[in-house]
Amino acid sequence: MKMRFAIMTTIAVVGATFVAGCSGSPTPAPDLGATRPSPPATGKPLPYAGAPKVGHPLPESVLSAHPCDSALTAEQVSGILAQTPQGEHDDIDALGAQCHWTNIDAGAIVTVLYGTKTSDGLSAVYANTKPRSTMWQPLPPVHGLPAVAHSTYSAEGSKSFCQVSVGVTDRRTVDVSITLGQAKVGRTAPCAVDAQITGMVVANLKQKAGA
Repeated sequence: MKMRFAIMTTIAVVGATFVAGCSGSPTPAPDLGATRPSPPATGKPLPYAGAPKVGHPLPESVLSAHPCDSALTAEQVSGILAQTPQGEHDDIDALGAQCHWTNIDAGAIVTVLYGTKTSDGLSAVYANTKPRSTMWQPLPPVHGLPAVAHSTYSAEGSKSFCQVSVGVTDRRTVDVSITLGQAKVGRTAPCAVDAQITGMVVANLKQKAGA
């Protein structure tokens, strides 16, 4: 049966509980460079590999600020993690700027990557990540932008982790990943929560663009 995820612009309090839980242990932040490898541009016409075209792209300038400063507001981080941790810069040279927000007590993590160092956008995700994925599900458009939820972890790992890649343009992506708090693993679908958080990130970028 195909999975179906709701896209929401705000996250309910119960959603925050799903992410953070009550207790847990520190969890290493996911390495999106490993979960979403992106080789140099192929020079092929975009899109390719079955990736959808971005029909209503945002200006690439919306990705000019670091995700720690622009992806989520402090209020949104607090609602998601039940804390307001400082965003941790953890940029990936081959992909772009990346930020982690972590509730250490619960073991919950939110990560946002602005894929500004590659030129093939979602096409690279479809070409390189899809064949390695243990879970792959195209999502309804996120505020008009094409998106896909995926994971390269084992079925057991996919109970706690999900990554959503959004095409901001045909060349640029935003990746949002979550790791559920230990107390919530197996009790909620991580991709459903990730889709909600991705909706917040895209709404913030659209607001920056005046769209």
